[in-house]
Parts: sequence; structure tokens; C-alpha cells
Amino acid sequence: MRIFPKSAFGQTVLLIAILLLINQVVSLVSVTFYFVSPNVKQINNLLANQIKMAFVEDLDSHTPVLEPRFYNVANMKVYSQSEAIKHGLDQAIPYQLWSKQMSENLGGPAQVRITQGEPYLYWVNPPQDPSIWITIPMVGLGQGDGSPHLVYLLMIGILSVGGSLIFVRRLNRPLQALQDAALQVGRGQVPKALKEEGSTELIAVTRAFNQMSKGIKQLEDDRALLTAGISHDLRTPLTRIRLASEMLPEDQNWIKEGIEHDIEDMNEIIDQFIDYVRQDQQECLENGNINELIQDAVQARNIEEDHNIRLNLNPIPNTLIRRVALKRVLDNLIENAFRYGSDNIEIDSGFDKKNQTLWFSVRDFGPGIPDDCIQGLFEPFTQGDKARGSLGSGLGLAIIKRIVDMHSGHVTLTNHPEQGLIAKVYINIGA
Repeated sequence: MRIFPKSAFGQTVLLIAILLLINQVVSLVSVTFYFVSPNVKQINNLLANQIKMAFVEDLDSHTPVLEPRFYNVANMKVYSQSEAIKHGLDQAIPYQLWSKQMSENLGGPAQVRITQGEPYLYWVNPPQDPSIWITIPMVGLGQGDGSPHLVYLLMIGILSVGGSLIFVRRLNRPLQALQDAALQVGRGQVPKALKEEGSTELIAVTRAFNQMSKGIKQLEDDRALLTAGISHDLRTPLTRIRLASEMLPEDQNWIKEGIEHDIEDMNEIIDQFIDYVRQDQQECLENGNINELIQDAVQARNIEEDHNIRLNLNPIPNTLIRRVALKRVLDNLIENAFRYGSDNIEIDSGFDKKNQTLWFSVRDFGPGIPDDCIQGLFEPFTQGDKARGSLGSGLGLAIIKRIVDMHSGHVTLTNHPEQGLIAKVYINIGA
């Protein structure tokens, strides 16, 4: 169990709460030392003086005795030990500090007990006559609706914590918006310009982020325009080369077939370049079911007699998806499985209710890929040539990763324990 929060919101509130607690303790100690303690001492001195005045010296025995005229005026009452118990001595609370101060004032060991109520009743066992208990009422000492100091502490605590919550929430709102926008940029999307609000430091950071996001968008647009222009310019000479190869004599058909094969490879590489820079995030999100996309993709492949796809689709809920983009993911995974794996593949799907995650996988029965080569395959222009004899530009898996990232998901490649490679796509529907 974590005691200290990791978020800035939790840490700030905890810091304010600790400082407030320290302030309350210091306030309580200060009030006790500078206000309560002097008042207690003053009351103790007053009571001790009244008790001293109630005792007069007996002329015969030269010992102090109580004079009724004096203690009746002060509204004192005198009880023996047994009478004091009957009148509530056992229910009175003893106070060591008061007893110590009273002993100093009366010049001998004394006991002080207090019965709370209205009025407060002070019980004093004087050293002049330890066999008696003197009660002195203190009218008005316990009056009032609660403790002013307690009310003050509660009000200060509520206002401080409430103010800190408002302040930290206002501070965290632009930070949360900045975090969400940064995640969108990481998924290849371009968020709208953030509202510049908060402290001057946050405004400066937000302004810098907006400029960075605008620059990234411009770079993406320039790259797409450049790639489209290069692709367009390359297709014209490729078409002329294809037409020229058609004019070769029949005894040079082997040259013609090689040229056509190379042209097809170059066209495929150009298409991959276009797919990689395609702005798939511009496609609108719509409610759909991934199982339906899988079935559509499999149906398009059924025309190939030498390829066989086995489905194991479990019920999954609908979610917001980019249908065309995810269809491209499925087509690429299926094409890779057939091209580099085997003629028989398996496609599974399912739903992890606990983590609110959809998933689907494509498995082939080919040679697989060495584990130390898998991690880098999602980088652009990286191929798994060592194990599967890849052709093309090496952008296929990079395209898949970009599309899956846009759906707040991730994709993994793992070798099956028995044989083949499994490409598994996870999509978080709670994001």
C-alpha cells in the first residue's frame, strides 16, 4: 500500500495538510503556554488565597481552624472524607498540575479535583486539615457553545484544505490537457491548439507545445506531399519501362518476366511509402465490431484456392474504430502470414473484460523469427530477412504499429512454442 501519493495533486494536498497540522500543533501549544497556563495559575492563586483566609489560628492550640464566617461568604462547603464521597468526590477528576501549584501556595501537600458541569466544582484537600475537603464553585467557567479554539482550528483546517484543493485542481487542469495532447501526438495524431491558461510557466509550456504540434503537422504534410510527388514521378518511367519490355522478342521472355517482376516490386514499395505517410487519423471514428472486419478480410481471401484461413472468433463488444485503417492492418498481417509463413493460418479474437481490452491475432505455421530480431521489426525500413526472406521496403509492420497506436493499443510478435509466428493486436476500449 502506497502512503505517499505520486501525483502532483496528491503531493500538494499532502504537503498543505502536513503544514496545517504543524501549524495547529504550534497554535495549540502557544495558546496553552501563553493563555491557558497563566489563567490556570491565576485561578489557583485565587482559590488558595480564599482557603488561607478561611483558616484562623486557634488561640488555645495555636493551630489553624476554619472560621465559618469566612468560608460561608465565599460560598465554600466543608466535608469530611465520608461526606465528600457521598457528595461526588469519587466522580471528580484529579489534576496533578493544579495539586502541585496548590501545594506551593498553601505551604504543604494538597490535592485538587474538579467536577465538570455548571458550575464547575473544585475540591481541595488543604494541608492545614487533611481530614476535610473544601468545595468551591466557579460559576461561568464552563459556559459557552463549544471551545472557541476548537472552532477556530476546524475553520482554518476546512478553509485551508478547501483552498488547496481548488488551487491544485486549477493547476492540474492544463497539465492534464497537456498530457492528453502529448499522448495524441505520440499516437501520430495532431491535437487542436491547447488553451493557454494557468500560471505563467504553464502558459509558456503550453505555447511551446502548440508551436511544436504545429511544426509536426507541417512536417507531416510536407512529407506526405514529397512522397506523393516522388511516387507520381516514379510511376511514369516505370510504365514506359513496362511498355518497352512488351516490345522485346519472344526469345527474350526471361528478360521481360524479370523486368515485370521488378516493376511489381517497385510499385509495391511505392504503395507502402504512400501507406506509411497516409494521414489515417483523418478518418472519422465510428462504432464497429472487429469480428466483422475480420470476416470481411477473410471473405476477400477465399478466392485464393491455395490459401486456407481458420477462424476462432469469440464475442467482443462494439467500440469506436477507424474501419479502413484497421482493415489495412488485417490485410497486411494476413498477407505477411501467407507470404512469409505458410498457406494455412489461424485468426483468433477475444475480449479481456478485466482490462477492457479487445484483441485479435494472426498465426502462421512458418519458420518464425529469431527472438532477438523481433523487437526492431516495428521500426521503419527494418526487415526480418534473416529468418523469413522478406521483400519490399520494410514499412509493413511500421504502418501497422502507427494505426494500432492511433487506437490506443499495441501490437506484439511472438514465436509459437510449437511452430510459426503470432502477430497479436490489443485495443484498449477504455482509453
